[in-house]
Amino acid sequence: MLNTAVKAARRAGAIINRASLDIDLVKVSQKGPGDFVTEVDKAAEAAIVEILKTAYPEHGILAEESGSAPGPTDELGQQENLWIIDPIDGTTNFIHGLPIYAVSIALMQRGQITQAVVFDPSRNELFTATRGSGAFLNDRRLRVSRRTRIDHALVGTSFAHDSTGKYMAQLSKTFGVLSASTSGVRRLGSSVLDLANVAAGRLDAYYGTGLKQWDLAAAGLLVLEAGGLIGDFNGEQRWLQTGNVIAATPKIFPKLLMMLDPLRQPQQAAPQPPQSQP
Repeated sequence: MLNTAVKAARRAGAIINRASLDIDLVKVSQKGPGDFVTEVDKAAEAAIVEILKTAYPEHGILAEESGSAPGPTDELGQQENLWIIDPIDGTTNFIHGLPIYAVSIALMQRGQITQAVVFDPSRNELFTATRGSGAFLNDRRLRVSRRTRIDHALVGTSFAHDSTGKYMAQLSKTFGVLSASTSGVRRLGSSVLDLANVAAGRLDAYYGTGLKQWDLAAAGLLVLEAGGLIGDFNGEQRWLQTGNVIAATPKIFPKLLMMLDPLRQPQQAAPQPPQSQP
């Protein structure tokens, strides 16, 4: 299954790389404030789905652009096999010619993410993970960084454009506090690559809000299999449902969680297709 996902990610990456050679010709439409989709997103997603459905016709699909196609469920109503796909995480970067974006493919089996592929086509970096077997970058074993001090940490972040009002003000304040209390905070525009970079030790921590399952599923497993910790703003394991996430090295995680305490709130699950819920 992992090899099939790798094949699909590389096929999508080839489509993306070809399009990036003449980005001005790519047709772009807007789904919402700061939320864009291109013909390349749709072509890459179609290529991924074709490969996965050819190999596993009974499996369910949850994809950012084409939506969901449920598969068989178990006695608890959970889908036995569900592929969660983001063809280009970082579309805004892509349409501006900024090479910070990635293909993300995860397999959820009965509510648990078991396989993960994140492919950065501009750098030809392939991140993979199988639950219980570690995380890898181009066949090199990954481990999160060894940093233990929050003031030495480099932190990534992202938050949705529809975060408004009082909560958005609190996010901005927290961003300022962390910028002054760490080595720096980076908002690079791809939550998938941010989390992959935590797994690779390039970032020491990451926090994000308003994210979807396709933003988190594959890269979240990378972090766990690389020895990192991941949770929501309450420190609980509902980050796939709420869309709020903190990921970090084991020593930095509790310190970052404490610094983000102002963001704690009664968390309601972000709207997700019912059949995709773990």
